[in-house]
Amino acid sequence: MRENLFYSWLSTAITLIGLYFIYTTVTGLYHWGVADAVWEASSRRECLDQSPHGACWAGISAWYNSIIYGRYPDEEQWRINLAFGLLIFWMLPIWLEKVQARAWFGISAVLIFPFLAGYLFAGGARGWFMQFALLGAIATLICNWLHAVLCVLTGNGLPKTAVALLGMTNKPDRLHKYALATVVVVIFAIVYAFFGSWEPVQVKTNLWGGLFLTFVIAGIGITVSLPMGILLALARRSELPAVKVLAVSFIELVRSVPLITVLFMAVTMVPLFLPQGVELNKLVQAIVGVCLFFSAYMAETVRGGLQVVAVGQTEAAKSLGLGYWRTMYLVVLPQALKAMIPNIVSNFIALFKDTTLVSIIGLYDMLLMLKAIGRNSSWIGLHHEPLIFGAAIYFIICFAMSKYSQHLENVVGGGASNKR
Repeated sequence: MRENLFYSWLSTAITLIGLYFIYTTVTGLYHWGVADAVWEASSRRECLDQSPHGACWAGISAWYNSIIYGRYPDEEQWRINLAFGLLIFWMLPIWLEKVQARAWFGISAVLIFPFLAGYLFAGGARGWFMQFALLGAIATLICNWLHAVLCVLTGNGLPKTAVALLGMTNKPDRLHKYALATVVVVIFAIVYAFFGSWEPVQVKTNLWGGLFLTFVIAGIGITVSLPMGILLALARRSELPAVKVLAVSFIELVRSVPLITVLFMAVTMVPLFLPQGVELNKLVQAIVGVCLFFSAYMAETVRGGLQVVAVGQTEAAKSLGLGYWRTMYLVVLPQALKAMIPNIVSNFIALFKDTTLVSIIGLYDMLLMLKAIGRNSSWIGLHHEPLIFGAAIYFIICFAMSKYSQHLENVVGGGASNKR
């Protein structure tokens, strides 16, 4: 410590001044945010009467429900909690060591779970497609957990158990898929019997808001932008001129304009390309804009990762007789994605933070709900506490994403982050 902070009279003076600055800042924040803060009050005026120099956290408590759920009806908020709980429940088998084919749980969570979550959020009457998608999602969740439990208890997954139950063990392997299909159909029929007529109350998307809306936009944006970015990056490196020109044009066009412009364009231009009679609400248009914007940035991140992979890897794959897509899937992309984990997560974090821009086009995300507190007649003038609370939530989520990316980098990349 002496060599770093007190090695001369100048460094000693700077260290003491810095310590004094830190001390006054920390003690000032402690007195404002904790010691002199007001935790229970019915209005901003009451907060000022109790402690004129302390923070008024009572406003956060009074608006907590709106910050998290926006204007979603109180009696229906259990559906949001259930959807996020089901997502955790859906992904849980990934972390069970004995479970086989764990990649399927992640793929099904990306491709199938959104139908279940979307209907839980929106509710209302559903057509034949949504009926099939919803019941299929519930049946998939049940099959996934049956498979996970069977793997843990018996070591055999659902496909092998289905083959044994139906007495098809001695049949050719090509027929075994019908055993699994039979089990899935039976489970689907049971789900239809229980949930076929289930119809929760419709909640229109203009009532969605708060942190819930932020998660919806960020979740869909992250889910869509990564595969779209990979396809765009491959298209940009394609030897087909038309495909390459289209990919380059899209990427450079989108990267040349700010996100807020893309959002306004999505709200005003997307309806022009839809068939007559088809209308999209503002939330869907905003999500389309976010997905397109970050897909372009993700494409450049993926292209950088692809360039890291040595050309010899591709040539070796071709010499083994692998085609283009199998070369990319089995050889190039696995190596490229390992190298891209930090940049991909940085894009995800940027996407999550930039969802606050949807408030400019009138969507009540968490930032707009926090601003609304200071304009409420009972809490007028309360601006600092809501923004500090929002900053803390964003920091916790982004920090968690960053730490998980480091963990993922160590696991998938063989401890690459530690080596650097």
